[in-house]
Amino acid sequence: MIQIENLSKSFTLHNQGSAVIPVMAGASLIVRPGECVGLTGQSGAGKSTLMRMVYGNYLAAAGRLVVGDLDLVTAAPREIIALRRHTLGYVSQFLRVVPRVPTLDVVAEPLLALGRPPAEARRHAEGLLARLNIPERLWALSPTTFSGGEQQRVNIARGFAHAYPALLLDEPTASLDAVNREVVLTLIEEAKARGAAILGIFHDEAARARICDRLVDVTGFTPRLAA
Repeated sequence: MIQIENLSKSFTLHNQGSAVIPVMAGASLIVRPGECVGLTGQSGAGKSTLMRMVYGNYLAAAGRLVVGDLDLVTAAPREIIALRRHTLGYVSQFLRVVPRVPTLDVVAEPLLALGRPPAEARRHAEGLLARLNIPERLWALSPTTFSGGEQQRVNIARGFAHAYPALLLDEPTASLDAVNREVVLTLIEEAKARGAAILGIFHDEAARARICDRLVDVTGFTPRLAA
């Protein structure tokens, strides 16, 4: 479902004489349907960079990066947008939403974008919000006013609203108490059971041991700079 072959990435520092900094080289991995692969490595090793490349936020310099049937290295922007709508979900660490949009509509948005009837989409959103212990009195409010833990749970609810065939998870249990952490881990297990291919960053070692089928250390993909 997710296939990465010999992927490389560099950044050009235009404000520093257009210096080119290589940040990834030779990255290769496969995430199969129903499998969860965890990325490991020290801070700065490239875990988040690789995730952003898979989501299409960063353009690779070379290699192949296939999600479903689409190679993101050569894909057009409209193809990446369609991939995100139908195939590839992403739960980041931070909630980014349009201010003043009610929480219920934030969670229902992925389903509404697919053309699901509004009433059906909102019923599904209600179920996820209730399951993640977001009080009903908050559903009509914008989540921009919520606590960090509440925002994270809204983010997770939105990320799991549609049954994406592939999911990217960036620290999904951060900022959560034990009860809500268990809910999130169960949601991930359910996604695996229905065949979702999951790539994630999990600093929670117990969570990683429970849900990850394999670990990939991205340190091996980090180019060594000449002294």
